[in-house]
Amino acid sequence: MSRTSSALGVAVIGHSFMGKAHSQAWRNVNATFDTPKVAMRVLVGRDAGTVEASARRYGWEASSIDWRASILREDVDIVDICTPGALHAEIAIFALEHGKHVLVEKPLANTVAQAQAMAEAASAAADAGVVSMLGFNYRRVPALVLARDLVAAGRLGELRQLNIRYYQDWLVDAGSPMSWRLRREEAGSGALGDLGSHAVDQVHYLTGAKVSSVSATSKTFVSRRPGAAGDEEVTVDDAIWSTLELDNGAVATVEATRMATGRKNSFRIEAYGSRGSLAFDLESLNHLQLCDSGAPAGEQGSKTILVTEPEHPYLDGWWPTGHVLGWADTFTHEIRDLLLAIEGNTQASPSFAEGLEVQRVLSAIEHSAANNCARVAPDPVPVT
Repeated sequence: MSRTSSALGVAVIGHSFMGKAHSQAWRNVNATFDTPKVAMRVLVGRDAGTVEASARRYGWEASSIDWRASILREDVDIVDICTPGALHAEIAIFALEHGKHVLVEKPLANTVAQAQAMAEAASAAADAGVVSMLGFNYRRVPALVLARDLVAAGRLGELRQLNIRYYQDWLVDAGSPMSWRLRREEAGSGALGDLGSHAVDQVHYLTGAKVSSVSATSKTFVSRRPGAAGDEEVTVDDAIWSTLELDNGAVATVEATRMATGRKNSFRIEAYGSRGSLAFDLESLNHLQLCDSGAPAGEQGSKTILVTEPEHPYLDGWWPTGHVLGWADTFTHEIRDLLLAIEGNTQASPSFAEGLEVQRVLSAIEHSAANNCARVAPDPVPVT
């Protein structure tokens, strides 16, 4: 499509944590980047009073409790889905079948079957010029884009090992209340889908390789938590540990936990190759550590790159050198890329097909952990 003066109308489905983050990004994207104009048409939630209050606070024109009617509005062109995973497939497929561009928060779905159906719907819609994208926002951290580019350019040599761990501690207290994230029917899985999906996606993103086999274990440390009507059973994992073999010969370890006392949001990535290594931590997201083993022995060691130069990814729209970015800015980058894909009628990334690959690996990890066995992934994993 060509750039016109008319704005693309947006509906966001879901208005809590992710809905708030996405709302801020939709509000900021045109002020930060040269993209097609957007209009924040409607924010959708389950409770009329709370979603109306959120809509006023976040800058939406209207609110609704009817997601179907909101999608069918003639002034809505883009549907952004920020609901629990159990609703992703139904809403996304409905929107795609009605010609709306779609952004879905990660993970793509709760099961491989749902993800497969979504990928097929996205492929069919793409033939009619409809764009879809999955919201793995850490692909939009400038330091991780730089890391991917360095790996692709061969700066690390032959890639051999990756260590990726996502640690949080918000469930350490056994008295922390029950939430939808702890119910399998709504969340699909626990730390695995919530945090581990980011880790698996980064394995794919940084290496360009696919996972060929999986060995994993998982643990639910607190099996019951206080709910509105008394104690409820926790039906998902609290933590997972896995080893992934890649089809390029490298090996990745992936860990995810919401029980790591003192770790608020630590997403640590280390990559080791025959000529160098790199390291990143989300708690210092403007920095990338790079080690070049080609330097003289007495000068070897990691240097820290402050990823805020104008030539670094996404920085052209922001502030002078050294003025650091934050977590929320990754969503603005994500929406920028979606809008440019819509404008250019090109495939956005990560696609639903890429999300399906992540879902297959998550399924293999879950199967391996449940059955105490190695599991080949992703293609031989049965659809369940």
